[in-house]
Amino acid sequence: MPGIAPLSTGVIERIMRGEEVDKPVLQILGTKKITGGETDRLRLLISDGKFINSYSMLATQLNHLHEEGKLSEYTIVRVDKYITSVVNGKDAGKRVLIILELSVLNPGTEVGKKIGTPVSYTEEAAAQSNKGSSANNSAAIKPTSTNNAKKNEPKPSLYNNNNNTTLNQSLTAGLTHPISSLSPYQNKWVIKARVTAKGPMRTWSNAKGEGKLFSMDLMDESGEIRATAFREQAEKFYDIIEVDRVYYISKCQLKPANKQFTTLKNDYEMTLTGETQIQACEEDDNDIPEIKYDLVPISELANLEARTSVDTIGICKEVGELQTFTSRTTNKEFKKRELTLVDSSNAAVNLTLWGDDAVNFDGHVQPVILVKGARVTEFNGGKSISMGNGSVMKINPDIPEGHKLRGWFDNGGGEHISNMISTRTGGAGGGFSTEWLTFHEARSRNLGAGDKPDYFQCKAVVHIVKCQNAFYKACPQADCNKKVIDENNGHYRCERCNAVFPNFKYRLLINMSIGDWTSNRWVTCFSEVGEQLMKRSAQEIGDLLENNPPEGEEVLSSINFNSYIFKLRSKMEQFGDMQRNKLTVQSVVPLDYKEYNKYLINNLKELTGIHKN
Repeated sequence: MPGIAPLSTGVIERIMRGEEVDKPVLQILGTKKITGGETDRLRLLISDGKFINSYSMLATQLNHLHEEGKLSEYTIVRVDKYITSVVNGKDAGKRVLIILELSVLNPGTEVGKKIGTPVSYTEEAAAQSNKGSSANNSAAIKPTSTNNAKKNEPKPSLYNNNNNTTLNQSLTAGLTHPISSLSPYQNKWVIKARVTAKGPMRTWSNAKGEGKLFSMDLMDESGEIRATAFREQAEKFYDIIEVDRVYYISKCQLKPANKQFTTLKNDYEMTLTGETQIQACEEDDNDIPEIKYDLVPISELANLEARTSVDTIGICKEVGELQTFTSRTTNKEFKKRELTLVDSSNAAVNLTLWGDDAVNFDGHVQPVILVKGARVTEFNGGKSISMGNGSVMKINPDIPEGHKLRGWFDNGGGEHISNMISTRTGGAGGGFSTEWLTFHEARSRNLGAGDKPDYFQCKAVVHIVKCQNAFYKACPQADCNKKVIDENNGHYRCERCNAVFPNFKYRLLINMSIGDWTSNRWVTCFSEVGEQLMKRSAQEIGDLLENNPPEGEEVLSSINFNSYIFKLRSKMEQFGDMQRNKLTVQSVVPLDYKEYNKYLINNLKELTGIHKN
């Protein structure tokens, strides 16, 4: 057919025997969506004109091609990049082709039919086909004796792995599985992966005992996965593992991923066991991708929502003193240090370091700081970033962005920073940089109905504060606010941390009705805002509400009929079968009448000017 790309006839047999083939051309005869994980997977039925293979998967990053209708029946594609993997379970011994990159050569509507008379590929079918064609005997790979098969077998590629032999050889033999092919149904595999993040060593305690743990994120060209080590394995491997290095890893336990703790795009996670083997890759790691950074200019951090994970880079212009404090709920000692980062967007932000990072940091030379996976925090209208579990910090990284920043700063950049996004601002009447709107205007604009939340500020008076369900018992860990389960034996379980504690901390969840001159709205306040309004700690308020309700209710009602400047977050949320616009108080400041009057006068001047025109 003119214009139709010829298929790479017989190539499926070569691929399924482990041979590396450069950019084979194949025809798609069907697709099947496999659901059940966080991301749907697509199974393909492909043909080379001689054989049909149903053991083919499309990498999830290519799912959009199917959604766009580009992989319809009879489409001819060129497979630009692929890996293969041998599976266990009921399909033990089957080799799966995973397509990582492809190019569409001819759409299915143009081809319009199946090319050739292909049959389903099996080793028996291939052998029979080769016997029946003397012309191809010299080129075919014959499954004759064991010795001949080994002699003719091509050298395995990095990802071509036979499960029957892998664990009897060195980890560095080059026979590895792609991360994307791992599942609980396989137990004989070796991966070659780069460590993209390594969390701190943490302690845990529950009914089964106590111990230490740490987690790390791994990546190869097929995907990424979280791995966690407990107790002896944590002690054994923690000092060995270095971020950005490549390792061979085998004999870990696979289980469904807990999405509360990881944002990695993998349905599974790994647990290191007593049989786990880890060996550093001393050379030949160019096939494993470098860590990628989605760097956000500091000036744009002000537009991000609290708790967002972000990558950014800046010069450490100022270093705060090391601070030590003790948690009132756990009696644990914490250490932190605040840095001020600046960049060429003419903005500055505070970065909080914790633990050993805070103790050991030396910023006197004003280094370049790169952070990956830092968490955005917000307080009183100011945005900051903080290192947390899974965050990575690099000092003076050898990347173009770092060298560019160094040159900018050494030539006078950063001397006149105008945008201090971590500043807790007051503005008109104690307001913020957010737009002033009335409740009526916010509703008429349909704020919060989009994919992202909307923000606005208003002057409002507190009408009613609900005393019912105004607090809950939360996990005592400093970085966890999950509600605990009372086991009625003096212990409290946190399912997020998978641990049991002898204590808890109170967290506020206050609902109250506030109003301006246009209407009233119910809003929700969390602990930080609630403590600011009540001028008491969440621990004190929770203790009063539980043990002395009359006094606790008096504390809550003490702010009734007081006016404040509220910064509010508006977002549509699902409640059962209904959608409802939820308003959450982001920050609040008392009303400064002098400043607020200036704001009103300016508004009147603008209105008068518009009226005269």
